Amino acid sequence: MPGSDDVIRRSWSALVTAGSIAAVALTVQTALNLSRLPRPHGGLEHEGPASKSPPDSVTVLVPARNEVSTIADCALSILAQPDVENLLILDDGSTDGTSELVGQLAASDPRVRLADPGPRPEPPTGWLGKPWACHRLSELSHGSVLVFVDADVVLEPAAIARAVSVLRDGGFDLVSPYPRELADGPLARLVQPLLQWSWLTLVPGAVSDSRQFPSMAVANGQFLVIDAGAYRRIGGHTAVAGEVIEDVALARALRRDGGRTVAIDGSGLATCRMYASDRDLIDGYTKSLWAAFGPMPRPLLVLGLLSAIYIVPPAAIVLGPTRQARLIGLLGYGAAITGRLLVARRTRQRLFPDVLGQPLTITALAALTLTSVIRKRRGTLLWKGRPV
Repeated sequence: MPGSDDVIRRSWSALVTAGSIAAVALTVQTALNLSRLPRPHGGLEHEGPASKSPPDSVTVLVPARNEVSTIADCALSILAQPDVENLLILDDGSTDGTSELVGQLAASDPRVRLADPGPRPEPPTGWLGKPWACHRLSELSHGSVLVFVDADVVLEPAAIARAVSVLRDGGFDLVSPYPRELADGPLARLVQPLLQWSWLTLVPGAVSDSRQFPSMAVANGQFLVIDAGAYRRIGGHTAVAGEVIEDVALARALRRDGGRTVAIDGSGLATCRMYASDRDLIDGYTKSLWAAFGPMPRPLLVLGLLSAIYIVPPAAIVLGPTRQARLIGLLGYGAAITGRLLVARRTRQRLFPDVLGQPLTITALAALTLTSVIRKRRGTLLWKGRPV
């Protein structure tokens, strides 16, 4: 009868093997997703106009709350786009001079309009801040295509025209070009690559795009291009009024309505520096991670699986009970690094030594998720001064 040490050794080896096999499988899925990931027309390096000018009337909508340090660069990059007829910026109760700066921009370019937040600048009951701001903007908009852009995003030349071409040529109702995420500092460099890596690794893209399952919808609210008719058919942001991850919820609502959505590589179309400090990053992620995996205990299950795939194999390289377990752990860790490297190369992220830190990245994700759940249960979640 095997002793307890033998049982532990076999269980540990089995876990290392299972995690490493899963890491290899997910890296294969990553490669397949990248091989079919839609690119904007003209190629990402092309800086001229899109291959075909869209005949649409395009209105760009920017919700802004305390964005005085970023709003000018964002707005100027939008105004440099061809085919942009209107830029609506809603100052969402800023206290840092954002409104005054947008007013100056509006005075210098007739396409810019500082949207009135209305008599009730704070979101009504049942609404979160960003969905409410986007809803107010949509009420003031016109045109056949609505483009939502976050105030910390800077667009490359012809980015909107190329994204609209994907929308129309592909017959989509929503296109989500994922910007290149600019990350400064150790924590940001650990966490920010998760935005692209997560869906390119964990979502089977071929199934998601062909079957349009709502549960597999992928979107990033930093840059969204939406057919105005489809948007209004689902009620716009009223359909996602209380959703903290409103971008994905909006894509799911469109798919449930029979619409088609797609995420594309937007790393050559736009850049985004989401957070200026580690504290902002922690607050930003913890405001939403509690909702990313569903109610407890699902976050624990998901984090447990990710740990088994991306932390256990590299740990086994050092702690494995047998030479075979250590070699299998090395295989799993190598697969994980390869997946990160493939995504980083495609999305223009740093390569080395960043991709080597995948176990630390998953550890940081776990810590942020658990912090988010705890803060949510305590009712202490805030974002830009508002409760979540």
